[in-house]
Amino acid sequence: MPPPISLLFGVHAHQPVGNFPEVLADAHLRCYQPFLRVLYRYPDFRFAVHFSGWLLDYLIEHYPEDMALLREMVARGQVELFGAGDTEPVLAVIPNRDRIGQIQTFSDKLEMKLGQRPQGAWLTERVWEATVVPALADCGIRYVIVDDYHFLCTGKTVAELNGYFTTEEDGRTLDLFPISETLRYKLPFSPAHEAVAYIESLAEGSTADGGNAAVYFDDIEKFGIWPETYQWVYEKGWLDQFIQGVLASPKIRTQHYRDYHASGKTRGIVYLPTTSYIEMNEWTLPAQPANAYADLVQQAKTDGRYERDKAFLRGGIWKNFFSLYPESNWMHKRMLGLSARLATLPQKQRTATMQQKLYESQANDAYWHGLFGGLYLPHLRRAVYNDMVALEAMLDACAPRPVRFMEDTDLDGVDEVYLQNGVIQAVLKLDGDACICELDAYALKHNFGDTLRRQTEHYYRRIQQGGGGGHRHSDTGIASAHERVNFKHKINAADMEADDHARGLFVDRLNGVFMHYRHDPSTAGGVHFRADTPCLSVSKSFELAANHLQVSYRFTGEVEGVFSTELNLAMPSCDGWGGRYIHQGKIPGGFGQPLELSALDEITLDDDVLAGSVTLHVSSPVALSAQPHYSVSQSEGGFEKIMQAVTLKLEWPVTARELTITLEIVVRGKEAA
Repeated sequence: MPPPISLLFGVHAHQPVGNFPEVLADAHLRCYQPFLRVLYRYPDFRFAVHFSGWLLDYLIEHYPEDMALLREMVARGQVELFGAGDTEPVLAVIPNRDRIGQIQTFSDKLEMKLGQRPQGAWLTERVWEATVVPALADCGIRYVIVDDYHFLCTGKTVAELNGYFTTEEDGRTLDLFPISETLRYKLPFSPAHEAVAYIESLAEGSTADGGNAAVYFDDIEKFGIWPETYQWVYEKGWLDQFIQGVLASPKIRTQHYRDYHASGKTRGIVYLPTTSYIEMNEWTLPAQPANAYADLVQQAKTDGRYERDKAFLRGGIWKNFFSLYPESNWMHKRMLGLSARLATLPQKQRTATMQQKLYESQANDAYWHGLFGGLYLPHLRRAVYNDMVALEAMLDACAPRPVRFMEDTDLDGVDEVYLQNGVIQAVLKLDGDACICELDAYALKHNFGDTLRRQTEHYYRRIQQGGGGGHRHSDTGIASAHERVNFKHKINAADMEADDHARGLFVDRLNGVFMHYRHDPSTAGGVHFRADTPCLSVSKSFELAANHLQVSYRFTGEVEGVFSTELNLAMPSCDGWGGRYIHQGKIPGGFGQPLELSALDEITLDDDVLAGSVTLHVSSPVALSAQPHYSVSQSEGGFEKIMQAVTLKLEWPVTARELTITLEIVVRGKEAA
């Protein structure tokens, strides 16, 4: 008989920085706790686990008994711990100094809190670029795991991917394990006996020099959090059945990655292309190319040549998210700027808190969008900005910036002008709109400009085509979230109409037509713009004073009609119970409700999650129309509408020669000074 195949079984557990406590509690109840408690009963079943640093800290603080089980499993040799960047960054998109810092921070944490320093590392979203090799190697990481798809793209065949390979970059070497896509789709969705039988089939052809390896490493959330999986994995006993089947099989042995790595030899040199897993390569593309890519894949499946050709049906790369979503690119470039400022700060002025704020702002989740909502989830973007705004205030205290300066932060060929006074900061893009793209309140650690424009997504086609959800059958397994078309909310065509403008603050129209301004750098103080039409000239200026942002309009010339400005304000409570309008001492409604007022001179937007408010003062009465701004997203649970911002539209007749609008930002109980 051939030697048994080595099952290298690993799971990855992660929750985004800033996720809701109730989500974390539910994830622990339905997944982390039952998974660990089942595995604890089988000490002979060796496996690997990666808990992201932020989640590990949270679980140790809130669920110490279950983490004590994990620590005991490590001590008795059942568990191998895998490293990574501490806050789960995509290593390829952060500076090398931060890669090293993130990896070292997490390895130190694992050694201190769980008693083992990792030799292997989990790559966030399996995003591979060769540039990450030096940092991983310099931090003592000897091997990482990536998808078998990465190897197929080099010309390897599935039959060859039964061990590990070696790559090199800049004089450092790193070994690479290929995760089996087939196992990713079978575990835990196929019946346990079928999954065990498939692993047994891989033992054929195994040799005595270490033997073949069946490599599995995937999200632990598939074992309890994905739709239907809790009942399937725990209540119907899939996990127990799978473990018992593996342990009873003479053809399978569970083994740690480190032991297999130490006893076997590399299968040879390999150079992987820049890529991620197959689904991600579709998500990174704009809607039309993504649909074309999906059609090519479907046609290949219909023709029976998909398995042969899939390595050559290549989609986009992870960094495409920065060109696909301007909001993601803006966050990323702001983060890079703060990283550079922190790196140039004298060592004696740097603090651990500064470093942690930077690392948390690098957490990957809010920067991309696929099956997981990510970028579309306001609370995740808010967590990134919370850390960036807090870090910026610390850096300004050590190395003050000018009160006004210009740069092309997001590298789009258009300069931005920064206006800041240490209390609030307004950033205006000089693209002709004369509107604010970022509005920070340092005391609140919040960016009121943090919203998302609505754009056509590749999954809109699936919504339009409709369809039902997957069905569970006790003898055939359950459907993966990738195969489902479920609806958490009713979605119509209007919900999917793309925006015709960026969702900034103070987007102006004259009789419904967008205004186009030119920047006037000659005027001292504030930021000034001017727009000229055949019959009307408009001067527009932005100034800061303590916790006030003042926007002034002056009109010259004669024209009939209505002038309007639109403010999209990110209010953390969104359409939840914690956000409300206050007008003349009364509460006319919450942020999720439409509001119409014919003669407004003052209104407050009060937010419990923010623990602060924004009061809008107008020098002369205007008409107000307020409504929630929603976008359509997808998640493991189905398609849904998510509120991104409160959209306020102010209108007044052009016959008014001057108008001043002031935003006053207040921390609960005091001014934001």
